[in-house]
Amino acid sequence: MSNEQILPIDQRKLRMLLTPRSRDAHKGLFGHVLVVGGDYGMAGAALMAAESAARTGAGKISVATRVEHIAAFVARRPEIMVHGIDATSNLKALIELASVVVIGPGLGQTRWSKTLMQAALETKLPLVVDADALNLLAHDEIPKQRDNWVLTPHPGEASRLLKTKIETIATDRPRYARELQRKHGGIAILKGMGTLIADPEHIHQCSHGNPGMATGGMGDILSGIIGGLLAQGFSLEDAACFGVELHAAAADIAAKKDGERGLMATDLLPPLRSLLNP
Repeated sequence: MSNEQILPIDQRKLRMLLTPRSRDAHKGLFGHVLVVGGDYGMAGAALMAAESAARTGAGKISVATRVEHIAAFVARRPEIMVHGIDATSNLKALIELASVVVIGPGLGQTRWSKTLMQAALETKLPLVVDADALNLLAHDEIPKQRDNWVLTPHPGEASRLLKTKIETIATDRPRYARELQRKHGGIAILKGMGTLIADPEHIHQCSHGNPGMATGGMGDILSGIIGGLLAQGFSLEDAACFGVELHAAAADIAAKKDGERGLMATDLLPPLRSLLNP
């Protein structure tokens, strides 16, 4: 078993960072999140990531997705700028306007998906890498190392990244969280009960969360929260730690209100907003 010290997430620092905004604040001060994903049949994943980034307080939100999804996105959340993407050049123009890129929610593993993934990897912006972007990252032809990204694998995705079994990861989660971080750089979040956040120097553990979170879309909400915090100027380490903490705490509030069974990912958005405005 790993003998590395596991640290709690610093609640006091989070409260200090969530100070009231200046009365003359404007949207340009709070960053621009670009969510890339939503292949056919998976539009909701990109939409949930975008909406959670907005609820976290990012100034502007854009989504790069399939052109067929534009009408549904606008109907659900008109505050989000949605763009139909069919070529790398289209995506590069959007990346130039962004502060951070969230890549992976509903991305798929098609030729379209791989093209967008490659374009995202060419930027120097901070990245949040989730879902199918992690599965693409596990392929040999994708670059493996980067200092300014946050990887958010669940145990299945972690097993593909580390080329080992899920059951093996379960035997020593701190060890494999550290291996993920050393192999890929940046910040590695190993999701699950007691989610672990590994930065180059420390491993932090989340003390919140509940079994109701075992449902589709929870990871998309988390990636959007982290992207939203990065856009607002949080460091990579703070965005990862506090994103995980806020996500799990919102789930606990929602579960306490109506129960764990039947908890849905978007149920986290109302309590999330409350937690961000203490």
